[in-house]
Amino acid sequence: MTVGGKDDRKALGREARPVLPRRFYKSATVEAAAPPTPDPSPQGGGEPRVAYRILLDGKAMRTPAKAMFAVPTRALAEAIAAEWEAQREYIDPAAMPLTKLTNSAIDGVRGREAAVRDDIVKYAASDLVCYRAPQPEPLVRRQAETWDPILVWSRDALGASFVVADGIMPVAQPEAATAAVERALAGHDAFALTALHVMTTLTGSAVLALTHARGRLSAEDAWAAAHVDEDWQISQWGEDADGQRRWLEMQAASRLLGLLRMA
Repeated sequence: MTVGGKDDRKALGREARPVLPRRFYKSATVEAAAPPTPDPSPQGGGEPRVAYRILLDGKAMRTPAKAMFAVPTRALAEAIAAEWEAQREYIDPAAMPLTKLTNSAIDGVRGREAAVRDDIVKYAASDLVCYRAPQPEPLVRRQAETWDPILVWSRDALGASFVVADGIMPVAQPEAATAAVERALAGHDAFALTALHVMTTLTGSAVLALTHARGRLSAEDAWAAAHVDEDWQISQWGEDADGQRRWLEMQAASRLLGLLRMA
């Protein structure tokens, strides 16, 4: 192999590509797992809820940490099974966003729900929609037109009244506002909190995540609201190459929330 030559570059390119595991199963199916477990979420009202497992050739899946891979709704289980069925010769984790989010919920969030809620509340204390540009005027106007109705909704629907500041200097939010966000998160299970946390970190806004979760904004509108500043910059300087990847993550989190509401 010639060092620095064409053959060397080819070899380095091969080494840089991720090695994907081969598909080792013929079918992915869903089964109800017994016994039913209590549903602590606001949607469930404490009623028993059946868990659903995904089987690969009849064998129950487990998470990377070896926990049982089980989800609270058949709709979510079937969507995850469809991700596994869609794999061809190789298994591509990048094409399985619901599987990834579920692994995170079970291995990373379950048992740590209070800490995850606290992290979302921290975002609310310095929420994106509360910080406004002092100039230029078209951007100032666009922020106000997009974010003011969201803050009105937050006040009316959540009881969270936030302080708006010009510039990027930190402003202390009323304790009542962050407490209202904390109440809005109470009772959500590990799966819903995983989706909300992903949306919060992607947008920089707990308010936008909750606005979408409560049905006030579509995922597309919440994403656009989170990117008023970036869209302005793009109009001036050009496209953000990383934006599509992050938007796909937002869509996956939104889809997870929707599937949790389905039977």
